[in-house]
Amino acid sequence: MLNIKYVTTILFSFGIAVANIQTSANAADQKWTFDGAIHNNSLAVSPDETMAVASYSERQEIVVYDLKSKSVRKILRGYITPRNSVFDPSGKAFYVSDSSLGVIKKIDATSLEEIGQFAAGPGVFGTTISADGKTLYANNEAANTVTSFNLNTNQPTAVIPGFSQPRQGVRLNPNGDTLFVTNFLGDKITLVNTKTNQIDGEIAGFNKIRAISISHDGKTLYAANSGSNMIAVVNIADRKITSMIPVGKDPYGAALTPDGKFLYSGNLADNSLTVISLPSEHVVASVDGLKQPRQAIVFSHNSKLAYVLNEDLSVAIINLDNNKIAEVILPH
Repeated sequence: MLNIKYVTTILFSFGIAVANIQTSANAADQKWTFDGAIHNNSLAVSPDETMAVASYSERQEIVVYDLKSKSVRKILRGYITPRNSVFDPSGKAFYVSDSSLGVIKKIDATSLEEIGQFAAGPGVFGTTISADGKTLYANNEAANTVTSFNLNTNQPTAVIPGFSQPRQGVRLNPNGDTLFVTNFLGDKITLVNTKTNQIDGEIAGFNKIRAISISHDGKTLYAANSGSNMIAVVNIADRKITSMIPVGKDPYGAALTPDGKFLYSGNLADNSLTVISLPSEHVVASVDGLKQPRQAIVFSHNSKLAYVLNEDLSVAIINLDNNKIAEVILPH
């Protein structure tokens, strides 16, 4: 059995990516990854709130949960570094990006079979879908690009260059005319005009920027800064940070409740969520007892529950009335 201790570096015209062999105590568990040094998780909940899709980039499978029975529905295999999952607005399908495979897989939500695949290039990472379900946007942290895909034809319509390691953070504003893309290198957010697919400005001043959320009126953006343990509050019209809110250690999440009244920060290093009341920006509670929560925080439509992904791919269900863990769905 080979003992591999080298790193292969691959250069791309738009950036630099690293492919490596990850090893474990058991040599049989050795696996190649394209960008395995970057760790992230993802949780997507279907529009009807009956299904959840969970992944962690260190695991080579996707766990699909039945939220009614609170049990595992199926384990989807064939991944290397799954990065992000997102449902289309109809709930009939969901899409999973894998940065090592360099593809986005389309999965039928009923059969859980793969029904399509988009070539997005090694390094494909964060994804988001327009409200009308017609366009999917995909970050590529290696090529430093964002690609838009027409979901009617399953073909790319534009490749937008000019980013600096865009990872998981990518969001559309409520009216869909601006795409907000986080750049991990340079600690800035790039704004893209979705009508022209051209860069239309940037917002700077972050410190290891992670997740972002945008208010329902499209006026305010919230960004997690794991380098400073702060949530940045941004005036979108002015494209400036207006305030910083101290939260827990190593915040990755910045999730806004559907009613817009609270923001939840997922704090990786202290296994907690910080609860921020809006618009006062006051910290009002902490949710403890989690396992390395990151960006994977999803709310029920009525803002009564939060689904939070733990490192072991279990899902904690949080009662938002008292900010306590009500139960945990296990991945086995």
